[in-house]
Amino acid sequence: MRSTMLAVAIAAGLGLASFAVQAQDAAPVHSKSHTKKAVSTQTSSRDAEIELLKAQLAALQSKVAELEQRTDAQSDINVSTGQNVEAVQKAVAATDAQVKKSADKLSYKGVNITLGGFLAGETIYRSRNEGADMATNYNAIPFKNVPTAHTAETRFSARQSRVSMLAQGDLNENTHLSGYAELDFLGGAQTANENESNSFNPRIRNVYAAADWDTQGLHLLAGQNWSLLTLNSKGITPRTELTPPQIDAQYVPGFTWARQAQIRLVKDWDKTYWLGVSLENPQTTFYNSPNASKAPVQSVYNITAGSGFDSANTLSLNHIPDVIVKFAADPGYGHYELFALGRAFYNRYGSTNHNVYGGGVGIGVILPLIDKMLDFQFSGMSGKGIGRYGSAQMPDVTFNPNGSLAPIKENMMLAGLTYHPTSDWDIYGFAGRERQEKQAFDYKGIPFGYGNPNYNNSGCNTEGAASSLCVGNSKEIWQGTLGFWWKFYQGKFGKMQFGTQYSHTERKAFDGVGGAPTAKEDMVFTSFRYYPF
Repeated sequence: MRSTMLAVAIAAGLGLASFAVQAQDAAPVHSKSHTKKAVSTQTSSRDAEIELLKAQLAALQSKVAELEQRTDAQSDINVSTGQNVEAVQKAVAATDAQVKKSADKLSYKGVNITLGGFLAGETIYRSRNEGADMATNYNAIPFKNVPTAHTAETRFSARQSRVSMLAQGDLNENTHLSGYAELDFLGGAQTANENESNSFNPRIRNVYAAADWDTQGLHLLAGQNWSLLTLNSKGITPRTELTPPQIDAQYVPGFTWARQAQIRLVKDWDKTYWLGVSLENPQTTFYNSPNASKAPVQSVYNITAGSGFDSANTLSLNHIPDVIVKFAADPGYGHYELFALGRAFYNRYGSTNHNVYGGGVGIGVILPLIDKMLDFQFSGMSGKGIGRYGSAQMPDVTFNPNGSLAPIKENMMLAGLTYHPTSDWDIYGFAGRERQEKQAFDYKGIPFGYGNPNYNNSGCNTEGAASSLCVGNSKEIWQGTLGFWWKFYQGKFGKMQFGTQYSHTERKAFDGVGGAPTAKEDMVFTSFRYYPF
């Protein structure tokens, strides 16, 4: 700007000088001699003035060049300063973010420790008394022959409170190690009761170690965690499992899940496509016919729990782990899963060990129908011998009169919507179903197996009728549920929220002698939860 003004000034000065010279040339002449002398004098004067103007112009041009150099230099300094300021601002922001992130962690010998969990005060109402705490036993909703089925139950509970700890350490930029432990208080030891002290014991939910290699895209996990077939919200990584948001600790019927010991290896390709395989602890659930003692062949299929277990329980005979393979994709819109489950069932009869195989296939989908506002999820599985992987806990296998195990065919599915009108509210609606097919046998007119139409159901609707008059094998269990969570405080001291859930559940039995009974259960849950971390 200054160089431009100087150039204008120089041009104006030259113009004035030129005008003065022209004025002198135009002055009147009185005589020849005087004219010659005057002309000579004027010429000398004009030449001197021109030389002076040239000298002034050269000086001004030098000054302009000097100012232009200073201006360019100052411009470079300003650009450099701006770049430095921007770099410093970015560094400060990164440091600030790291400080805020570190503020949520404890550091010990280079290991970052993150605490988690919540404290819960909850209530339960059921229209049919199950004598259950926060986890509903869907496959034991009583029929009308049970006197307590005509009574309701109301309970208060704090047992779903949870505590967790995540430890993380980086060997280098490529290799990351972590360990995770999560406990609640829904364990029911033989001494646990509600008479006075309510001394319920903690139980393991998840305890595992993990290693991740970024460059190779490999992820190893060993310990107890959600089964690989449980739906993830993104990829196949621990702590991204997506459960229905309800209060009932048994989740909605149709939801496929388990938490059990396993060894898992996962490979990812650019965090977009994932492939995992998991070897998981096997356990089998059985249905033994009420006429089992009349079968011509008796088999050994379980054992009384020994060291380290509660002797009131039994353990199934298993010698091959459950094998699960899962593929997942996060292409940019939604999350998609496909998995397969392989199982082996094991018993002994006729002085020989026998294996029978089962398993299933399943899918999972999560879609953000309205970004950050409305989410849809669906999951399901179909196969035989898969009952223990469903929330309704229907049996895996039954028995053939010849002693062999017979896996029961089943399909299960769950669908739901979660609406987030604001950051303080979550409103959800889910529906799920689990359905089994009969696996029926007869030997000399005696019914065996599961869902046999010759089983006696004649007393299922008569209060006080003997259990022998109500076999009532479950054919289908379905539920619809609605609920909300209101996060009424979110701030520097954590988060506090209140939730309510209503659910209607129906347990339908197979047809038998006397019909197909149905048991209906209406439940209402409330929950106050404080998340301090």
